[in-house]
Amino acid sequence: MISFDNTEIAFRSKNKQDLQRAYLLFKIISAPSIVKLGKILTPLALQLHMPIKGLIKKTIFKQFCGGETINECDPAIASLHAFGIGTILDYSVEGEENEKSFQKTKQEIIKTILKAKENKHIPFAVFKLTGIFNVELLEQHQTENGIRNKEDQAEFQHSKEILEEICQKAFDEQIKIFIDAEESWIQNTIDELTYEMMAKFNKEKTIIFNTYQMYRVDMLENLQVAIKEAKEQGYLLGVKLVRGAYIEKERLRAHEDEYSEPIHKEKSNTDHDYDAALRICLENIDTVEFCIGTHNENSCNLLCRLMEDKGIAKNHPKVFFAQLLGMSDNISYNLAKYGYNVAKYVPYGPVESVMPYLFRRAEENTSIAGQTSREFALLQKEVLRRRKK
Repeated sequence: MISFDNTEIAFRSKNKQDLQRAYLLFKIISAPSIVKLGKILTPLALQLHMPIKGLIKKTIFKQFCGGETINECDPAIASLHAFGIGTILDYSVEGEENEKSFQKTKQEIIKTILKAKENKHIPFAVFKLTGIFNVELLEQHQTENGIRNKEDQAEFQHSKEILEEICQKAFDEQIKIFIDAEESWIQNTIDELTYEMMAKFNKEKTIIFNTYQMYRVDMLENLQVAIKEAKEQGYLLGVKLVRGAYIEKERLRAHEDEYSEPIHKEKSNTDHDYDAALRICLENIDTVEFCIGTHNENSCNLLCRLMEDKGIAKNHPKVFFAQLLGMSDNISYNLAKYGYNVAKYVPYGPVESVMPYLFRRAEENTSIAGQTSREFALLQKEVLRRRKK
């Protein structure tokens, strides 16, 4: 087993100032009340043009983002590469739904594909379908009646053409691209569209990847069906495994609309399904190319052990590990040190537009049992280690 407690390796890219900033930041966001208050006050302060943007850029933005533009991410890409870690550029602007925004997002996604083409240290591109689709239409398409209004049908088809344009570009440049998972009430539509793109572009090489949120009670079966259908239809299945990032929203909506929660009630059940999924992917490696996007040390160690047991090389091109920039460096840097394929999600975008993403990450940290305290404890350990040198 790899030890993820080696903080010298985990934080070797950080100087004293970077380490202190991260230490103080995780100390602050370990308090859910502060995160909730910041989520309310920060957008208001930005709208009122209060002089806080500089502070944000030096703290939470610097910790979790690569920059405001794609070119500003170059130092982060180079720094990660210096330690054997790839970059996944993620244009993380959320919540803007209009044609102008959809076109802007399309252009940014294509920029990330072209950036990956010119820089071999960027193994994947990534995007969310809600960046190019109206959420209500994704939801309507998933209902029994579907989209009935002709204007809405035309708008949906237009967004689908944008999706195909993005996937065609990824195919033309031979760049692998993740389509992220979202809320359950639009996910079936996302799956349908993604599998359609896979059937078209994944005939000889895995280009398009779907994302599977293993906190959903139906996801293990969905993954097995997807593998079966990929084999039957003759295409390669791209898989990104995550646990899931919308716990509160899923539970609240299920409660308000009085339907059974689509996610596991116990984290242990999510962990079980996640580990079962990575076993299934590894067993079907002829058809499946996969990335485990996780901050869970046990799942990472399990995959390492299974690869060794099956005689699969650490740097096998069909197996990747991924974590978020600014989190779980103890996993990313130690895995890279031992020769595994590792990449960091590096979000970017204008500070004002990326704030919803940043606060979602902060809330996610505080809601995952032990995540923030684990980060904080590791940073504290490294601070003390350096003081003793």
